[in-house]
Amino acid sequence: MPATTPHNNSEEISSDRRDFFRISDHIGLEIRQLDSEDQGKENPFNGSHLESLRSEFRRLDQDVRAQLATLAERDRLLTALIKSLNGKLDTLARIMAFEQNPLQPEDWQDVTLSEGGLSFHTATGSVTMDEVLALRMTLPPELFQPIAIARVISVEPDGSGGARVHTEFTDIHDSDRQQIARHVMRWQIRQRQKE
Repeated sequence: MPATTPHNNSEEISSDRRDFFRISDHIGLEIRQLDSEDQGKENPFNGSHLESLRSEFRRLDQDVRAQLATLAERDRLLTALIKSLNGKLDTLARIMAFEQNPLQPEDWQDVTLSEGGLSFHTATGSVTMDEVLALRMTLPPELFQPIAIARVISVEPDGSGGARVHTEFTDIHDSDRQQIARHVMRWQIRQRQKE
């Protein structure tokens, strides 16, 4: 179903968001409220000592993908093997990252997710309109952990003192958006298989 959440300033952004398919899923969700100093950080969830390693990892991943495109023209079998090994290393890296920072039971919740944003429940009324949040999502079963900076576009209080918070992603790395897109697609496939 296309997204229909109301949007802010740009007609083009609103149109783009309506094109995103939304799913209701149970994911790990870590939230950081950002002040103006935090908003410039590349990853508000880790210390700066990991940033250089993450940058190097992204650079190497891009190098491998570029070389695979060239190799595919010459040797399909070898390309398939290297893709499998690369996927195996990616999966191992995700497992290690998750084991180093395991989520607590309260970090898992039901959300509505699309490539353009996320809505979630908060037990407190501390989140406000236009607030900027850093969101790290853990998407099972692959354990992808995309990170996004998001702006709160609506807060709907519930009767218990909490609220349903709707956000739009304002800053998200392209690889993180692709992880969300793949997760949404796989979710759709799983739902079809259940029918």
